[in-house]
Amino acid sequence: MELKWLEDFLSLAETRSFSRSAEARNVTQSAFSRRIRSLEVWLGADLFDRGTYPVTLTADGRAFREAAEEIVRLTYQTRASLGGRKDGGRPATVAITALHTLTVTFLPRWLNQIRALMGDIPSRVLPENYTICIQALVEGGYDLMLTFHHPSVPVPLNPSRFPFLTVGEDRLVAVADPARIPYWRAGGARLPMLQYSKGSFLGLLSSLAQGQPGAPETYIAHINENSMAEALKFMALEGHGIAWLPKSLVEADIAAGRLEVVAPELPMEIRLYRDAERGRGLLEKVWAAAARNYAQTE
Repeated sequence: MELKWLEDFLSLAETRSFSRSAEARNVTQSAFSRRIRSLEVWLGADLFDRGTYPVTLTADGRAFREAAEEIVRLTYQTRASLGGRKDGGRPATVAITALHTLTVTFLPRWLNQIRALMGDIPSRVLPENYTICIQALVEGGYDLMLTFHHPSVPVPLNPSRFPFLTVGEDRLVAVADPARIPYWRAGGARLPMLQYSKGSFLGLLSSLAQGQPGAPETYIAHINENSMAEALKFMALEGHGIAWLPKSLVEADIAAGRLEVVAPELPMEIRLYRDAERGRGLLEKVWAAAARNYAQTE
């Protein structure tokens, strides 16, 4: 059972509308419905009568509502108490969720730049895929989110609540083992492509990049069933095919001749998002330092 299921339940009990609650919870209606059903399965009871419009609480739902409210209230009260404790002199921490690749290529250097501007900052980092990063930011467990961005891929966040700063740039590049390229081209016009899992953020961008003029004709030789660019990088290094990867991840390999760029590059922004409703003093200072740091590097 997850806390977000209880929050979903309480939202639906209040609005009595799956569509309105899904919008308020920043998820699709189908995902919201699945989470409500997951809670009912876990409890072993139907909480809503879906045969009425608007939906109504069942007798079990009415009985559970008070308990759910208390669980949620106590959970957040306890988290606030633990987060604000001064015992042991524990300093405040900034919590960041970021795409896997950015935690390897960008975040360590960026944190050092921020610390140079404002002193030491204890940090907590969640490396994840795009969908889970957004979920972690929206549900309030993390202060900041680092992600790649391209104008062709819409961001499913309300811009008034979730503002962003541009904090860096990168490029998506198609790379392959140079020793294998002549062999592939001799065998035909199309080259083997290493593909991200369906729906992944870098997968969407790589499809966009592959459609640019000058990109080679390809066929799908391998699908990686997760969204980690690092996994595709090592497949490319072993000669399995072409991979579209953030340039920061493969710059050293390109310079050393282990990988070769085989298509025009696609520019990307690196963005930092926050929840405007979370206004801790430390977070405000980090946000201001991030804006100042990027201005200095321009």
